[in-house]
Amino acid sequence: MATHSDACILTRFGAVSIAEHHGQLAIELLDSAPSAEVYIVQQSANPRVKNACQQVLNYLQDSAFTFDLPMPQHGTPFQQHIWLAIAKIPKGQTRTYGELARIVGSGPRAAANACGANPLPLVIPCHRVVAKNGIGGFMQGKANGLRIKQWLLQHEGVTRFDAD
Repeated sequence: MATHSDACILTRFGAVSIAEHHGQLAIELLDSAPSAEVYIVQQSANPRVKNACQQVLNYLQDSAFTFDLPMPQHGTPFQQHIWLAIAKIPKGQTRTYGELARIVGSGPRAAANACGANPLPLVIPCHRVVAKNGIGGFMQGKANGLRIKQWLLQHEGVTRFDAD
């Protein structure tokens, strides 16, 4: 993912880095100390990055906000298929890795790997994909990833993390 940030936002769960690489936006959720206030600490002159930054701020202020950013063009056809399926999960709802796999005709582990390759978390809400009996993984096992996932789900009104 991004090795540099064009913009950075401090949030209640950590930080969000936004960058543009070869014409594609990338959003990275960073394991950093949560902030009591949500604010931009680094802004870009790039109009696409500024737009993405504003949309992330809008989402953090109101979970009902709908992103209007282009889907990533990089990724395998399978990853693209998974990302489109994830993007269709309504706010306030979750799907298990198994349910996601059935939707696309694959296995849960392959679906989870595609989730981990998602270059636009929040926009493609992979935090809405949970394990069969709990919250599941997030951010490819990075420290505090589960805390961030839980915050995002609660922000959207999800309080139960397992399948019905």
